[in-house]
Amino acid sequence: MGEYKIAVVAGDGIGPEITAEALKVLEVVGEKFGHKFIFDEVYAGGAAIDKFGEALPEESLNKCKCSDAVLLGAVGGPKWDNMEGSKRPERALLGIRENLGLYVNLRPAIMHKALADACPLKKEITGDSFDIMVVRELTGGIYFGERGYREGKYGNEAFDVETYSEYEIERIARFAFDAAMKRNKNLTSVDKANVLESSRLWRKIVNNVAEEYPEVTLTHMYVDNAAMQLVRNPRQFDVIVTSNMFGDILSDEASQITGSIGMLPSASMGKANPGMYEPIHGSAPDIAGENKANPIATILSVAMMMRYSFSLTKEAEAIEAAVTKVLDKGLRTPDIMSEGMTLVGTKEMGDAICAEF
Repeated sequence: MGEYKIAVVAGDGIGPEITAEALKVLEVVGEKFGHKFIFDEVYAGGAAIDKFGEALPEESLNKCKCSDAVLLGAVGGPKWDNMEGSKRPERALLGIRENLGLYVNLRPAIMHKALADACPLKKEITGDSFDIMVVRELTGGIYFGERGYREGKYGNEAFDVETYSEYEIERIARFAFDAAMKRNKNLTSVDKANVLESSRLWRKIVNNVAEEYPEVTLTHMYVDNAAMQLVRNPRQFDVIVTSNMFGDILSDEASQITGSIGMLPSASMGKANPGMYEPIHGSAPDIAGENKANPIATILSVAMMMRYSFSLTKEAEAIEAAVTKVLDKGLRTPDIMSEGMTLVGTKEMGDAICAEF
């Protein structure tokens, strides 16, 4: 019997609703496979601001550090939009990533056959399904660079600086090549090397690492072309590796062409620290508390937790299979609803997935 401590950051908006369904699934997995999952409630984001006056209290960060994995729902919302940048709820997310050394973000974009009709692209473009893995650098680049205000040519101006070291690029590139080796051995590195000095270094280091992986086919692509190619022919991609900002944008685009951003999980990992698992969508405050949110992305994030943090492959596969079975039966939350399907709420979708065990 395995015992695992999970720091649960329910967060804001729909966060508490979707994490509640993921925890239900974890309880069922524990019963079926003989594991004990211990949940430690953690405040971060807007909820922490309201309760403690700061987005990431020291106690919350320590709980994350002492866990075996972190499950996060969502942070942020219009309630806190007028706060100073350094105090906004989103700083909690960046703070956890930075303090846990979570430098790689895995974002799978998989279109399930049952949801092919929900894809906004023509079927002749997507086929019955596609499977893309976006590997995003998570603790460097413009999101963590120097920023501020200064007097400029046209008066007061703001600036954010994109900075990458050889070390940061090399470790994310190596992770991406390793991921490609376990898949179809095709890697696309996305940059803007025709304009940005940081991208020119990125491309140089990626090419250096490529020499260690002769079996992997490496392609370089400018970010604007990559954005176009994702909607023109998503099936050409296997693994995509890119910088923090480009990865943030492209992974959201990749998620939308699967049919719904509410379907896609993510994993943030480092070398030795606990990984953090979260859906890639936001807090969706407009539907918070209405039992309308899709919990599948959070539940699939739990599957990634089983696979990457706990090495529980059978448990991960069981969760993924349960989700597929429910979709095949025609159950749909509002975001993926289509004619002839059965509309269910957040709780009902969670119950249906649990029932498949």
